Amino acid sequence: MGEVIVTLKKGEGRTLKSGGLWVYDNEIESVLGSVTDGDIVHVHDFDGYPMGKGFINRHSKIRVRMMTRKADQEIDEAFLYQRVKEAWEYRKKTVDISSCRVIFGEADFLPGLVVDKFENVLVVQSLALGIDRWKMTILDALQKILQEDGIKVRGIYERSDAKVRKQEGMERYKGFIGESFDTQVPIVENGVKYLVDVQDGQKTGFFLDQKYNRLAIQRLCKDARVLDCFTHTGSFALNAGIAGANEVLGLDASELAVEQAAKNAALNVLSDTVSFECADVFEKLPALEKAGEQYDVVILDPPAFTKSRGSIKNATKGYREINMRGMKLVKDGGYLATCSCSHFMDYELFTKTIAQAAKSVHKRLRQVEFRTQSPDHPILWSAGESYYLKFYIFQVVDEK
Repeated sequence: MGEVIVTLKKGEGRTLKSGGLWVYDNEIESVLGSVTDGDIVHVHDFDGYPMGKGFINRHSKIRVRMMTRKADQEIDEAFLYQRVKEAWEYRKKTVDISSCRVIFGEADFLPGLVVDKFENVLVVQSLALGIDRWKMTILDALQKILQEDGIKVRGIYERSDAKVRKQEGMERYKGFIGESFDTQVPIVENGVKYLVDVQDGQKTGFFLDQKYNRLAIQRLCKDARVLDCFTHTGSFALNAGIAGANEVLGLDASELAVEQAAKNAALNVLSDTVSFECADVFEKLPALEKAGEQYDVVILDPPAFTKSRGSIKNATKGYREINMRGMKLVKDGGYLATCSCSHFMDYELFTKTIAQAAKSVHKRLRQVEFRTQSPDHPILWSAGESYYLKFYIFQVVDEK
């Protein structure tokens, strides 16, 4: 089988040349050789200069995802083992590894693959055709590497049910890899116990990226009255509860999430102080305001209001409104934690939107801290899409 060479157009490959891992369909001059989607190809600059190797998919706008910058590097079992080993060693240094994201796609130089570890269960999400072919090899390597540290994986569940699989010409899929097991997986994070639903929970079942942001709100919540909006399975609310809050209300529009959150509260013996309600936050906040409710701490952790550049304008309106409503419910001198998990709502735009919200409701913001995603979701500086979570804590004061 001859080598396939993908040649870039002159002046193209900007993402690649600045250290990114993607080559887009409109950057390519030619593809020489017979190729099957998912195959490893050589990428050359317009003048024949070798740029490295990656896998091709003609169904995707991201035509080539790079695996290595070394033109003579074999993409084989040993190569992938080394990549996985590096990813794991990095986690051991930077985060609590009892439950963490072990592989974060492009940021771990394994494009299109996400693996979360919940205690001794792995949840895998494969979003690109090329990496999908190597999925089992990577999972085998990961199990061996974890075993070396005395961690025996008791089950693997696949959550490759994201819509973006369709853009890669792949079917959406979820199910067990290997033996079946109870998909309600108990974990402990920041001293809080959770049951993670790896089968039907959002994405891989639990949002590990907010781990240390949840911890950061604990010190603000002692003896406080707390409102947690878009609570999902109750994680911020429970961190507030375990820190000694007097009263916590968590809101979410999903009946399933609220049921799960209530179970998690019971698990932590917090049902007396932490309660949950199934409600549309955009409708509930004005009702609370009308009723004259005030809170010491308000937490806003909305889903990504935008998943594309095209819908940024509407998303900005959503973020502005939710922050205005949230600020009005914080009593003078209380605290607001607010975040955006959309890559397209970048730091500058998010910051500006919060400032506009504060101005509209005549509140002064004193920044306590700014944070991003937990280090097991590393931000690769040359791959912009790996930076998505922005998290602010403010003290909210009335205009003096």
